[in-house]
Amino acid sequence: MAEIAQGDRRAFRALVERHVGRAQGLAYRVLGNRSDAEELAQEAFLRVWTVAPRWRLDGGASFRTWFSRVVVNLCIDRKRRRRTEPLEAAGDPVDPAPPADRLVAESEETATVAAAVAELPERQRIALSLCYWQGLSNAEAAETMGLSVGAIESLLVRARRTLKDKLGPALGPGKTENGTPGAER
Repeated sequence: MAEIAQGDRRAFRALVERHVGRAQGLAYRVLGNRSDAEELAQEAFLRVWTVAPRWRLDGGASFRTWFSRVVVNLCIDRKRRRRTEPLEAAGDPVDPAPPADRLVAESEETATVAAAVAELPERQRIALSLCYWQGLSNAEAAETMGLSVGAIESLLVRARRTLKDKLGPALGPGKTENGTPGAER
């Protein structure tokens, strides 16, 4: 961030390449729309560029945690704007394809899991996305969402329970709620 604050475009490009997949994946899981997710990721990186001169390295949040928070806040803002703009409410058709950062063939099972995750309450969906798909620890996710670690763990327990109840028979034997064989978290 110090190099970016000095206007180093190569450092910025390296940071974007390192984090763009995670940013788009998180935004897609929260918004459910690939083009909105890509646009939102660009907006988040614009914030990085403009905030870099004021970035603090003195014990504040890690870049990854801070950046995840920026993406989540932008997602929430975008969803609020949609509710107040009737033409925007129609939105784009839902794209059933998996997120760009996941090079997995589309399958009926993947669509079933994605639909079940999309039906979760927003905070459970965000906590699940941060911890499972973005790889943040519970503490980092708690900081990102402005909650306690206990609250994050509670959201994750409720999300897993809901997914297990909805998907248990649909996943088949030996599968977990994220659809992968034997990958318990």
